[in-house]
Amino acid sequence: MNRSYSQFRAMAAITRASLQAIVRSPSAVIFSLGFPMVFILVFGFIGGSSVSVPIALKNPQDTSNYVIAALLRSKVVKLQMEKDTAASIADLEKGNIAAIVSLDSSRSAAGFTQYKIKTQSSSAASDKYPILKMALAQTIQIIEEKRIPDQLKMISVQELPEIEGRQYKMIDFILPGMLGFSLLGSAVFGVAFVFFNLRQTLVLKRFFATPINRRNIVFGEALSRIIFQLMTSVVIIVVGHYLFDFTLIHGLVTFLDLMVLSFIGLVVFMGFGFVISSIAKNESSIPPFANMFTLPSFLLGGTFFPTDVFPKWLQWFCEILPLKQLNDAFRNVAFQGATLIDCWKQVGILLIWGVAIYVVTIKTFKWE
Repeated sequence: MNRSYSQFRAMAAITRASLQAIVRSPSAVIFSLGFPMVFILVFGFIGGSSVSVPIALKNPQDTSNYVIAALLRSKVVKLQMEKDTAASIADLEKGNIAAIVSLDSSRSAAGFTQYKIKTQSSSAASDKYPILKMALAQTIQIIEEKRIPDQLKMISVQELPEIEGRQYKMIDFILPGMLGFSLLGSAVFGVAFVFFNLRQTLVLKRFFATPINRRNIVFGEALSRIIFQLMTSVVIIVVGHYLFDFTLIHGLVTFLDLMVLSFIGLVVFMGFGFVISSIAKNESSIPPFANMFTLPSFLLGGTFFPTDVFPKWLQWFCEILPLKQLNDAFRNVAFQGATLIDCWKQVGILLIWGVAIYVVTIKTFKWE
């Protein structure tokens, strides 16, 4: 009789029943789809711009010049890591930097050195370049310290012709964050509550007594969560793209890459839910345990604002958070046109987290 027992059909039955329970749960639908959609609608209608103004130097050695050094001491100007000219132009076209800056010098008739700061921006950096112009004006004022005739001024600014680029809209930043928000919240809270309740009501113990393999019991429940959450991810991306012009730079290919990243992130985050469901002593202790991981991730993972607004020491901590890596990968793929291979760093850190958390899951998982 055991020979005719279908492990696949049993797992499919568990998946179907669990998926029906998730869809019928108002809290699951609201948290997974409702909250992210509200944020997307609000930020989509508000619009706006990013907050950082990184620049690239045409000649990296210019950092030794006191004029450029003074500019970089400004709190609103940050120097991009050294790249070649082609890479800097590509970043400029994408709006990743405010401008490419170069410095020319000449000897005046009076015998002192005059500097000309040349800036080249793009239409994609229209939100950042005005801030750079303000920083340049302040820097020049500080250096010159006093008013002198225009013909004797030591420093001047020349704006080179603007190049065309893609506009980086607020929705291009906020939607990937909301997608990560939905995946993390649903995976951690959903899995933790579901498996704790299944254990408390002895459903898992009853499953354990059936011929179905224990691994398939867990896979069936997990698969239902994955199917449901990937469906909500599709809705979030489609609404953002067609209603607010969220950028999918390579169309369907980009969309599929986002779904693969969603799957990877969801599987990793579910591991935290498994651990929490096993260590929680009662249902009321699940939210505190879950929030110990989710709240820092939401606030420091680049969900609502860029992490470069934080101090350097805190940015280092942000970089090790799995949600930060997932959000970065989402944005790199959607707007910059990166491939999954290009996102090897972000995916690699996510996989390291996945291996670590599932090792802990195997050690802590309980059937009753």
